[in-house]
Amino acid sequence: MTDLGGRELLPLALEAAAAAGALLRDGQASAPTDVRTKTSLTDMVSELDRASEALIGRIVLGARPDDAILGEEGGLTGTGTSGVRWVVDPLDGTTNYLYGFPAWAVSIAAEVGGEVVAGVVHDPTHAETFSAVRGEGSWCNGNPLRVGGATSLATALVGTGFGYDAAVRARQGRQVAGVLPCVRDIRRGGAAALDLCWVALGRLDAYYERGLQPWDWAAGMLVAGEAGAVVEVLDDGTAVVAPPQLHRDLVDLLAGAGAA
Repeated sequence: MTDLGGRELLPLALEAAAAAGALLRDGQASAPTDVRTKTSLTDMVSELDRASEALIGRIVLGARPDDAILGEEGGLTGTGTSGVRWVVDPLDGTTNYLYGFPAWAVSIAAEVGGEVVAGVVHDPTHAETFSAVRGEGSWCNGNPLRVGGATSLATALVGTGFGYDAAVRARQGRQVAGVLPCVRDIRRGGAAALDLCWVALGRLDAYYERGLQPWDWAAGMLVAGEAGAVVEVLDDGTAVVAPPQLHRDLVDLLAGAGAA
């Protein structure tokens, strides 16, 4: 088992995220081809997702060949003998990316002994890099982050997201209908890693979503948590991220609005 911490692993995450972001930014201009679907017609993957994942793997395993990697597209491997695992979303917000909608990112987290200790979410479109080290804080382009914002749900801008299965989306829509009258407004950006970082930055006051996978939240939740947000995954699998003054009220509101 390694005694490395987030401070030692963060530079490699930053390097890999920057390289993958540059690849994706350049590739977007060439109108990606070979676009396929995975679990449903709304769950898309392109050759750029796979190329980004492969590049991250080469950088991380080139520096640390004994680490393990969990990647969304399943193309990464590692021997996993070091006690370090990298959790990678090579392109969070693939649909946005393919449509030219400016909300997509590269997300890379480093776990030691099953605990996320460092995370990076890189947004090439807006030249914003969010990073965090467990116990030391989180930053956007090197500037410290701290949640704040609304003091009540009535004045809160709340982010959420939707699953890929049609039946799940229908249930989530019904829940949103119960939440919307009780908050300032709802936003659906389409990239969970960014939504989580935007809570830390103050672009969103709070965020919730059911059905996230580890690569969706690993880095972003650390960024939000280190900025002072309360991060909780409810029994039904809904992630709720909000400042302390809003968190319990949002959890109660979601329960009253119906299961998603």
